[in-house]
Amino acid sequence: MDHIPETLTQHRRNLHQIPELSFHEYKTTDYIRTTLDDLSIPYFTPLDTATVVFFEGRTVSKETIGFRADIDALPIQEETEVPFKSQHDGAMHACGHDGHTSILLTFAEWCKEKQDEGKLEKNILLIFQPSEESNAGADALIRAFPFEDYQVKEIYGLHLGPDIPEHTLATKPGFLMASATEYRINVKGLSAHVAQKEKGHSALGAVTHIATQLGQVQQYFLNGLHQNILHIGKLHAGEAINTVATDGHIQGTIRTYVPEDLIHIQEKMETIVAGTDALFGTETTLDFAKGYPAVYNDESLMDTVQAGADQAGLTLELLAVPYLFGEDFSFYSSIAKTNFAFLGVRNEEKGYIHGLHTALFNFDEKILLNGVKYYQAIASTLGLIR
Repeated sequence: MDHIPETLTQHRRNLHQIPELSFHEYKTTDYIRTTLDDLSIPYFTPLDTATVVFFEGRTVSKETIGFRADIDALPIQEETEVPFKSQHDGAMHACGHDGHTSILLTFAEWCKEKQDEGKLEKNILLIFQPSEESNAGADALIRAFPFEDYQVKEIYGLHLGPDIPEHTLATKPGFLMASATEYRINVKGLSAHVAQKEKGHSALGAVTHIATQLGQVQQYFLNGLHQNILHIGKLHAGEAINTVATDGHIQGTIRTYVPEDLIHIQEKMETIVAGTDALFGTETTLDFAKGYPAVYNDESLMDTVQAGADQAGLTLELLAVPYLFGEDFSFYSSIAKTNFAFLGVRNEEKGYIHGLHTALFNFDEKILLNGVKYYQAIASTLGLIR
């Protein structure tokens, strides 16, 4: 496959017009399943918006190699002027998941051709996964689908990378991306008129105190050689300009690689909240959402990744440091060896320079063929086809 198939471009443009948020990817899922039906490819539906394809190989080997694409979009109003821009107000494929899905659909068609030709030697599992952006769709899918029945040995994933040049594949062994844990702090104070402020318990005072103390955790309580983020994304307190604030709220995220650091951060946050309540007389709750673990690339897969990149005509770039982005591909490490890599889409001459999760993110669709070739090369390297 040396030229870009017309269907690859069609898939991307069709999907780009119907972006849907996490666990609501109904039109997207219908498109995926209709495409598979048209190709006479059977599939499983373990979740309403999850689709899994199993291709059985010719050999008696029970081991299976998996490939994953995420399918959800983001609550962003698109600002590009492409003719196939989002038709859903307030939603956009600003993270490239339309590209990921298009790559896997095209790879599925190729796998079907090889199977029909009797050239598929070993088992392949394709995973069209919902809800990567929130609510840990990978975790939900792992609990809903019997991956253990297929003896999945390895799982590979790709993500478009706007900071990486075209025709480059970027990854690294070990930790590639951070764990991501959201937190919410809700403070309950006691209202009073500003003229009698001593009779109240200021939620505003408590919130600002907590925010200041959170900013000290990295400096004083964590290993300076470790990359960690304790970020405040939203902060609000107060009801009127002349009253002591009754309610206060803080929301944010924690990013880290070392599990012990996450535990230490959470313990310090609990201490800060308790101390603040003692100081201000407030009542505060601190809740942590179930986070995404750090993405870990198994070192034993790096030779396969290198061979796949070489065969696909891609330059392999080994990243010096991990990203602090979160990604729920990390959950697949609990069931198989995994590798996650970034497929470069940056082209300054063509203006493809905008970052992920931005309203102007876009890329040259020809680059998607690099992803298809990479998956084909992985299949060839591992002897899945002959």
